[in-house]
Amino acid sequence: MATLLELTHQVDPGTVADEGKLGRDIQLMSPQQLYELWERQQWASQEIDLSQDPEDWAALDEADREECLWGLSSFFVGEERVATEFSGLVMAYEDEQEEAFLTTQQVDEARHMQFFDRWYREVPGYGDTSISGRLELARRDVSDAFIELFDGVLVDAGKRLIADPQNIDAKVDYIVMYHLLIEGVLALTGQHFMTKFFETRGILPGFVEGFTNISRDEHRHVAYGTWFLQQKAREERFATRIQDRIAELLPVTAGVLVPKGKSLGDEYTFMGYSSQEQNEWAFAALTRRLKVIGVGLPVPA
Repeated sequence: MATLLELTHQVDPGTVADEGKLGRDIQLMSPQQLYELWERQQWASQEIDLSQDPEDWAALDEADREECLWGLSSFFVGEERVATEFSGLVMAYEDEQEEAFLTTQQVDEARHMQFFDRWYREVPGYGDTSISGRLELARRDVSDAFIELFDGVLVDAGKRLIADPQNIDAKVDYIVMYHLLIEGVLALTGQHFMTKFFETRGILPGFVEGFTNISRDEHRHVAYGTWFLQQKAREERFATRIQDRIAELLPVTAGVLVPKGKSLGDEYTFMGYSSQEQNEWAFAALTRRLKVIGVGLPVPA
């Protein structure tokens, strides 16, 4: 079984890079267009109908509930981390159109956290009276790799931007980490397989509706990150920096995909799908965006 990290090392980086350079001329949606799309795609976290979800949740066996909570806790805690660590990127806007879009993303992350908090409160019954209390309970399910990425790398990257919002290197680093890897690889992979699992079984319709809305928001965020990195990759020093940052963060990113109790390289199933299927889906998502950005995979050490 090949991990996400190993899959990137099995492909000739030059091949991806050559194909990717063509992508630098692809016209992507601009921040202004993405802002206007945000206005058309509104939804309310408190209005999703969760009435069927508690019954469906109670009917799941214990192993399925534990597996779900591992995946969902990463989303719940992750949305809180981003909502509180995003202000540095908002401060780093380069024009008013980008500023407008970035503020919508911070609102999205808060809305996502609110939806997960409501679901945890009303469905599995995390009955603490505060969001922070439920987040602490959810943190029991996240992995060491998750903590390293979200409590370490993400927080440090945000502090660099707050200290100097004009630091373009720090901005590139943040967007590679967050939009390309956290959202574009981790979040969208998890959303894809978890949504398929629930839809196939015909359960948790409220969660599926909310999670589908969240996924649509995340695609919009990833579109912004892809646009930004494509613009910067036209300058070779930034293209190299993007590659270097991916190489640095791929090991911990690959680790976040691995459930607690398993190690990187182990075979396992998650929500009825094999680790191989998940890693191949994540790898395809990463390489597809790199081709559009115009950057090849990092050369293995």
